[in-house]
Amino acid sequence: MAIEEDLDILKLDIAGLSKAYVEKQLSPLEVTRCLLDRIEKVNPKVNAFVTLLEEEAIASAVQAEKEIQSGHVKGPLHGIPIGLKDIIYTAGVRTTMGSSIYKDFIPNQDATVVEKLKEAGTILLGKVNTHEFAYGATGDRSYFGATRNPHNLMKVPGGSSSGSAAAVSSGLCYAALGTDTGGSIRHPSSFCGIVGMKPTFGRVSKQGVFPLSQTLDHVGPMTRTIRDNAIVLNALIGYDPKDPYSSKTETEDFTRRLEQGIKGTTIGIPRGYYYENAESEVIERVEEAMRVFQSLGAKIKDVDLPHMKEIAMAHQVTIRSEAYAVHERLVMEQPEEYDEEVRERLLTGKNITAVQYIQAQQTKLQGIEEFNRVLGDVDILLTPTLPLVAPDIIPSGFDESNTSVRWTINRFAGPTNLLGLPSLSIPCGFSSTGLPIGMQLIGRAFDEANVYRFGYAFEQEVSINTLKLFV
Repeated sequence: MAIEEDLDILKLDIAGLSKAYVEKQLSPLEVTRCLLDRIEKVNPKVNAFVTLLEEEAIASAVQAEKEIQSGHVKGPLHGIPIGLKDIIYTAGVRTTMGSSIYKDFIPNQDATVVEKLKEAGTILLGKVNTHEFAYGATGDRSYFGATRNPHNLMKVPGGSSSGSAAAVSSGLCYAALGTDTGGSIRHPSSFCGIVGMKPTFGRVSKQGVFPLSQTLDHVGPMTRTIRDNAIVLNALIGYDPKDPYSSKTETEDFTRRLEQGIKGTTIGIPRGYYYENAESEVIERVEEAMRVFQSLGAKIKDVDLPHMKEIAMAHQVTIRSEAYAVHERLVMEQPEEYDEEVRERLLTGKNITAVQYIQAQQTKLQGIEEFNRVLGDVDILLTPTLPLVAPDIIPSGFDESNTSVRWTINRFAGPTNLLGLPSLSIPCGFSSTGLPIGMQLIGRAFDEANVYRFGYAFEQEVSINTLKLFV
């Protein structure tokens, strides 16, 4: 296949690829081989994939091709090559958690989300890197080495879904699943210039996903476009009795409101907390996005969320407590097997008291009430996804100077993990050094379709090409 043909394939989104399959302009086998060739060339630079399933992917592509050509199309994800964050269990395929402890661990069953993606006909290319045990905002701490930002290989990709973002951003797959406990889908999506959705808590089953914090963990899609993201989320949702946190909600089509436009809507801007200590270029890009929304007919309204610092601290108390509870035995018995930074972070939960944890849960309820009040007066909230652009990768070991950076990265994303509200990160521009900057759209619980509507309106109006084909 010529290089020009490869590039044409790589530039397609999921919707375009699915259409090309049905019209027999492309085949799943052709596309899968193209991506496997690209992974061979590009992955040594970005270190996104840690387990490549070449034979299995080819076999799946052959099967998908036969089904599609015979008219048995399962849907828009049929024959679409994807990646999975390496804390999501896959039967017969190692799932490492980015850790030496689990480097050879092979689950005997699929996570529920994997079952759903298989039912949708996707092609699993392999497992992608993660910050060790999904506990880190930078994405550069893994037994398999640091994942690198495709936009600048010396910069962090964001974590913990680092490999997912790097793989999508550099054209190694068309979508990937990530997990989000304090921003771990949205951080790397913002740093790498892609679309990442943390759905409403309970929307997507966590069964078969290695836990970090049971009441904060979410699974969600990471893609190049809004429509693609909604298509993937369509396949993931649904009540799962095997997940005690799963919500009993009806299935729905998250693409249904994309074309409605946003004229006559109101966007809330909580400037106080979400503007504090944010880099000037981040604020500039978000303010520019506001003007785009206004040009599309939306009203911009300043809103007040007076207890954001308390909500953010409650999130930190919760994640530290629950993460330590998951790792207590292992981190005490095999401390040397943990990355130094991750171990240090886990141990911050050791001495949190029951009183502190209960107070945090009370703050959570107050925070939900506060956000619901504000979201009752506006259609959506708009904030920066992150207060900064991607910082440098620290080569190895634990550096105290990086502590402030990692907590800074968590500031704007963590609160909606605590509150369970859907939060979408989409690209809104670049820094002067060419690094992507993202903005965050926050909606009411179970109102993802509306969140996507706003993201789509912006995406269609402002063409921001963040796909890095030449890494």
